[in-house]
Amino acid sequence: MRKPLIIAFLSLSMVSLFADICYEGMRSVIGSYISFLGLPIVFAGLASAAEFAGYLARFLSGLIATKFRSAKIFWGLVYVGYLTNFAVPLLALTSRWDVIILLVLTERVGKGLRTPVRDVILAELTEGIGRGKGFGIHELLDQVGAFIGPILIGWALLTTNNYQYTYSLMIIPAIISIAFLTSAYLNYPHVKAVRDVPMKGVIPHHLLLYILAISLFSLGFIHWSLIAYHIRSSGVLPDYQIALAYSIAMIADAVIAIPIGVLYDRVGLKSLLLTPLITVLIPIMLTFSDPISLTLTAVLWGITMSANETIMRAAVADLVEPASMAFAYGVFNLAIGVFWMLSSLIIAFIYSISWYLVIGFITVSEVIALILLSVLVRRSTNSM
Repeated sequence: MRKPLIIAFLSLSMVSLFADICYEGMRSVIGSYISFLGLPIVFAGLASAAEFAGYLARFLSGLIATKFRSAKIFWGLVYVGYLTNFAVPLLALTSRWDVIILLVLTERVGKGLRTPVRDVILAELTEGIGRGKGFGIHELLDQVGAFIGPILIGWALLTTNNYQYTYSLMIIPAIISIAFLTSAYLNYPHVKAVRDVPMKGVIPHHLLLYILAISLFSLGFIHWSLIAYHIRSSGVLPDYQIALAYSIAMIADAVIAIPIGVLYDRVGLKSLLLTPLITVLIPIMLTFSDPISLTLTAVLWGITMSANETIMRAAVADLVEPASMAFAYGVFNLAIGVFWMLSSLIIAFIYSISWYLVIGFITVSEVIALILLSVLVRRSTNSM
């Protein structure tokens, strides 16, 4: 990799690090904050359902980038996306549930706008070192921030027990992330994907099968806000330790990121087959409701999230032509968003009926996802 590409790649990774301090810190306790305000679990479900708006924004971002095919549009979407991180410190100014949901929604939409085009840029920057490894390195730095954020949140809650003050601290990493973003842009202002003409709206059949498999995986992947609500409602851990549990998940995510990325570069889609099986274990471990089981739950959740953020994303770039990459990422992320939103709402509903019903729902979703991924791997092997 040439020096400007290295600087751009590392700068973009540092953007994610500081952005994650900001929004992952918020996400680590948004469920327990809603419980603290005395609201029912449905509001935690609504907070996580804001993910859908973010994933819808990813689809729209992919469409916009594909239609206008301009490097300025690509980077403009990335800038707007990261500026919405300032919604997190604004949480310090309100305790109204509707404003809280609006701010969470704003942050998620911003992430949605930036993610597809940022992933296209990352795919170009990491082409020379292996996309799995490149996305793994990016995820490692990303998760360093995701670890620091909950630690800061946990420390602030421990020392002050004040959510407003705690959220106000997040303005600092939000500002730093914009500084690193400017460095990334200055070192890589031109995006190669804008030069080619994409196939309009055409998604290969193998990519559609892949998207369907990952959608079913997302349907069974329980959102952390619901886990946080469950832990607080069970009374096993105090609020600050819930944030620390999330930081443990982020450590597991970071530790596994590069190895799983390297594994993807070597064996391809086969590296995804264990992910649905690991996901099934998450609600089972939550059943025991003791500190050790909750720690293992956090580790499993982090491993699953790492696979989602590295090899699942890298695979999209390898399944389509470069000119269609932004559109493919948009469709991929929209599908995940729809199914993760459905997951949050369904689990929030059946949670009040039976926890074992939650386990059954997640198990069925992940088994179907595993079957579809196995079919895709077999087809890919036969076509080689």
